[in-house]
Amino acid sequence: MNKESFYKITLGAGLICLLLSLILILIGKIDHAGPPLIAFFMLVGVGFQGFARLKGYTYTAMIFGAVTAALYYPEYFIEYDGYAYSNLITPLIQIIMFGMGTSMSVNDFVGVAKMPKGVFVGLLCQFSIMPVLGFIIASLSNFPAEIAAGIILIGCSPSGLASNVMSFLARANLALSITITAIATLMAPFMTPLLMKVLAGAFVEIDILEMMWSIVKMVIIPIVAGLVFNKFLSGRAKWLDEAMPLVSMIGIGIIITIITAAGRDSLLDIGGLLIVLVLIHNLCGYNFGYWISRLLGLSERDSRTVALEVGMQNGGLASGLAKEMGKIATVGLAPAVFGPLMNITGSILASYWHRKPPKEKKEVAAKV
Repeated sequence: MNKESFYKITLGAGLICLLLSLILILIGKIDHAGPPLIAFFMLVGVGFQGFARLKGYTYTAMIFGAVTAALYYPEYFIEYDGYAYSNLITPLIQIIMFGMGTSMSVNDFVGVAKMPKGVFVGLLCQFSIMPVLGFIIASLSNFPAEIAAGIILIGCSPSGLASNVMSFLARANLALSITITAIATLMAPFMTPLLMKVLAGAFVEIDILEMMWSIVKMVIIPIVAGLVFNKFLSGRAKWLDEAMPLVSMIGIGIIITIITAAGRDSLLDIGGLLIVLVLIHNLCGYNFGYWISRLLGLSERDSRTVALEVGMQNGGLASGLAKEMGKIATVGLAPAVFGPLMNITGSILASYWHRKPPKEKKEVAAKV
């Protein structure tokens, strides 16, 4: 059996599992639909690897499989022998941020001098559009206060590495994307607590200094360590360089699964509406980011970059902050939902833009 046949058979088996799970749901045996539904996501995730256009969705399919498992069997993802798995969230975030640091260098910050307007517009949009949208959506949602605060939290977080990947695929300005991500992440210890205090203070109590320290220890210290590693040891531990992207992806998957299990009851009560509102938040981020950038005079290429930076937030950091606040099962729900949805919409948007090269205005020399 060749590889192509294997992937086709795997996809076929996945679709059969989906059909079985739908039949069980329709006949009222929802409790028994878990195993085939989990198998569906895992099998199609593997099957996607055999097709260039679907390959980018493998990770998302696996995440959905893990989330489904957490919803059906939460007891396996909450604790073991008295040890709460939520204790893993902060160190996992630190590992992910260290990986982000190893993929960066001091030169990434030089981009501010090379393209100041793009960076300024990107940061302005980053710390205005999503926080304000989050506040509006949370205020209109009628959700319990802590769950509503989670929507604002994801809006107040900086962008993450996923936006850099999508910018590359979308034929956007990768250098600008990396610069905005780097600067926004370094600004997060100041901007995120301040925005949360102003916008979410009516929903939950926000300790600005405590949140600042949480971000410093989860983000700044690991990133600085990663930068030092990249400066002096990059290439000497090749296995680590190659492993960090995979480790980061697995880490985010584990965090989302733990939060889903912890907030299962709340998620089942409001899950459908939360997914819709988070999706609206995400899609509005892309649209406002793009069109405001265009109105402020950025090129098509740079506007795509800002759109992806605004729409794709650092869900891992938001989840870590929810854990540090001691509200993982409530404040942590929106970030847990946002992560997988963001990867799907970001991949679709990046694929769409990839097929449409940016049309830049050509400067015409004035005739004398």
